[in-house]
Amino acid sequence: MQCARRLWLQVYKPELAESDGGVNKRLNIGTEVGILAQGLYPDGCLVTVDDLGKGLSETESLLAQTRKPLFEAAFKSEGILVLADLLLREKNGWRMVEVKSSASVKPYHVTDASIQSWVVKKAGLELNSTEIAHIDTSFIYPGGNDYNGLFYYEDISNEVGVNLSSVEDWIGEAKRTLSGEEPDIQPGNQCSKPFDCPFYSFCASDEPEQEEYPVEILPYHGKLAAELREEGYNDIREIPAGRLSKPKHLRVWEATKNDSLILTETGRNEVRALGYPRYYIDFETVQLAIPVWKGTRPYSQIPFQWSCHIEYEDGSIEHHEYLADGQGDPRRPFIDSLLSVIRSEGPVIVYHAGFERTRLKELAEYYRELSPGIDSVIERIFDLLPVAREHYYHPQMKGSWSIKAVLPTIAPELAYDDLEIANGGMAMEAFAEMMTLNITDERHAELYEGLLKYCERDTWAMVAIAHYFEGKT
Repeated sequence: MQCARRLWLQVYKPELAESDGGVNKRLNIGTEVGILAQGLYPDGCLVTVDDLGKGLSETESLLAQTRKPLFEAAFKSEGILVLADLLLREKNGWRMVEVKSSASVKPYHVTDASIQSWVVKKAGLELNSTEIAHIDTSFIYPGGNDYNGLFYYEDISNEVGVNLSSVEDWIGEAKRTLSGEEPDIQPGNQCSKPFDCPFYSFCASDEPEQEEYPVEILPYHGKLAAELREEGYNDIREIPAGRLSKPKHLRVWEATKNDSLILTETGRNEVRALGYPRYYIDFETVQLAIPVWKGTRPYSQIPFQWSCHIEYEDGSIEHHEYLADGQGDPRRPFIDSLLSVIRSEGPVIVYHAGFERTRLKELAEYYRELSPGIDSVIERIFDLLPVAREHYYHPQMKGSWSIKAVLPTIAPELAYDDLEIANGGMAMEAFAEMMTLNITDERHAELYEGLLKYCERDTWAMVAIAHYFEGKT
């Protein structure tokens, strides 16, 4: 339903799909959450899933013989086969629950459950209700493998009821797609909603060449980009003088049109005014659907690593760092080690302060005895991102002021291309892998080294940006 061309390619040309680590990660998380949900019903019966024919016969037998919860019950009707995550017997029928690892019900969850319900009912089972069990982010893990309360059960029977009359049409359309030639559908919004399509590169290979500086890179453009295209302006350099009015838009337009960078004296002075010692810091965090440390919530951002470059007035710079080993709650050693390095004076320099500031506030709330020291750090935070946004632009940034967009225009030798772990998402996945019990020492050491290099690069990048802004390089 996301895209007819994707359906056709998935069936007839699956070799064209590009592997996506993000998809694999989502599948793994979904599997872990599903297994945990099953564990909340210890008397339940798991239907065979690696042999679908056997699964169908097992389901039929169990429905006739037991009142116990069923996991992965298989149903087939009119050529469509589904596996129900959880079936719970009630007085006069069954309650079907689809288990999701997200923190809320998404529109595609309802579509999914509607198809499940349609097939299950066609197969002859009496369904009283259909629910989505999703992660309840207000749940606080008490420890001891007690996950009662992790899931919030949301009844979507009414929404499913509205969709049931359409399911047959959806299925018919899918069958028509698969009985014909490859659909001629060009890339668009459907390529990433609700998930990135693994066939995007294949479909995009015959697209016309895109503009080098499309009008959509104007920050916070709202309806402006569409208006400009209607007026015949597709590339920022085509926009005439006087058409734009917002200062940020004008800065992007001017730098792009003249192929030159802009750095204001005001921006330079803001950085020059900073005192010493300067503490350039960066955090890495992990978000777990299933919390494993007492006192933590699902999907809360747990800091496990920091890097800090300290710059002194004489120009000398030293580096300090901390990285948890993945085998215990990292929060206390994280903050203890950070506070031992950051003294009581000097600016604490970050890039996008909201992230580090929020993590520090959370730690101060949890470890109240440390709050005076943590508050001292928070009060001295200086954010380089607003300086960049208000006072710097280079055409190569293409409308973005992220550190990974700014850095190549200032210190291209520090770009992240040479790193095994090159962004926050990869860092999160690496640490999650370090937490697994069956990881080899060699793999653990490889990930550990990759994380250290990545986080250190982030803070050294801030040093380079600050120096450039104040004119030291």
